[in-house]
Amino acid sequence: MIQATKMRPGMVIKYNNDLYTVFSVSHRTPGNLRGFVQARMRSLKSGTMIENRFSSEDKVEKAILDEIEMEYLYDDGEYFYFMNTENYEQMHLTKELLGEATSYLIPQLKVKVEFYEGKPMGVELPASVEMTVVETEPGMRGATVSNVTKPAKTETGLIVQVPPFINEGQKIRVNTDEGTYAERA
Repeated sequence: MIQATKMRPGMVIKYNNDLYTVFSVSHRTPGNLRGFVQARMRSLKSGTMIENRFSSEDKVEKAILDEIEMEYLYDDGEYFYFMNTENYEQMHLTKELLGEATSYLIPQLKVKVEFYEGKPMGVELPASVEMTVVETEPGMRGATVSNVTKPAKTETGLIVQVPPFINEGQKIRVNTDEGTYAERA
């Protein structure tokens, strides 16, 4: 059992005696009310999407999954291809199964593919990923770290708010839990 606040996109949990893949998680603390976790999840049995609100103190059961380290190779628009790093077998997963994790998949990225009873359920991403900025406004000369940010598009199409000194072509480290800029790589 883990706290609801520890849920992450791509995680598989047991909820109402069914397995769900967590698609997105947002922790909210509105004004004078208690904090809660809003989660979008897809049922692995029926494929339906649900939204659920968990209290910050709620516990959820993380499904016991077999994890196999794999390397992301490429996608062909429909499928995302992975290779087992031990026996070099390849397999493909759909965009629906991977959810928001597709925004962080860059070639040669090592991920843990999770299996439940021999069937792939999703991927566990590393804490951060190095990505190249492909599109952003020009950097400001002499800009230093401040609370001012600008949008930057990465090689996977993910839009991240970055400091003004980041330019196109530079590598940045992106936090995969929150989808935020961490540092220059």
